[in-house]
Amino acid sequence: MLSLGMFRADTNLNSGLQCSDADNSTSESSFRANLDNLLGLLTEKGPSSNGFFKTTVGRKSGKIYGLMQCRGDVSAENCANCTRESVAVALRDCLKSKKVQVWFTWCFLRYSNEHFFGVWDQSSAAIVNETNFDNASLISRGIVFMSEVAITAPKQPLMFHAAVLDAGQFGKRYGMAQCTRDISRTDCSRCLDTQLMTFRTTIGNKRGWEVYGSSCSMWYHDYQFYSNIPITANDGET
Repeated sequence: MLSLGMFRADTNLNSGLQCSDADNSTSESSFRANLDNLLGLLTEKGPSSNGFFKTTVGRKSGKIYGLMQCRGDVSAENCANCTRESVAVALRDCLKSKKVQVWFTWCFLRYSNEHFFGVWDQSSAAIVNETNFDNASLISRGIVFMSEVAITAPKQPLMFHAAVLDAGQFGKRYGMAQCTRDISRTDCSRCLDTQLMTFRTTIGNKRGWEVYGSSCSMWYHDYQFYSNIPITANDGET
């Protein structure tokens, strides 16, 4: 676990799991061999490929498409550990599924017997602390701030952006947005905008929240949860 000094430590938690219905054909030796090969490639190559790797294993109807991505601020070592953890969860909890998605705080794993590369998937889920409300005067500023983060992320080389909102006497708020690098910048923008609109009521008055999706994710907290990124504060106002 990474220590952030005076800030709280960022913890790599299992944030979500999605498995398709059980399929007995997953027990066939050819599928399992392809899956093992795929997961091995993602685990080996992803962390050393700037935290993102996608590949296909198998032929014709036996193809499996796989993708892994780590959060943009995560070290290669933590990325590798997170990828191994996500693979372990997939094999433990979704062994009979052909379509699997695993979200951890630091990484995302997805594989399927159907092609999904480059396709914006709108499915998302929000994680909030229902009792951790923010100061009323900061609610609109927080949303504006995260809207700016969402606008900036698709324009970055890795479609990843982090920023800090200086809220004066109320402290700071830290935001981050990231898209999977297989989708276009246009779809990245649409993905993040849709998340903010979809979950605005759920997240709007919270001091901290996270939204995890198949094509993009967002984080917002009142403590510095990321590392190794030079950030310039703004006041979150237009």
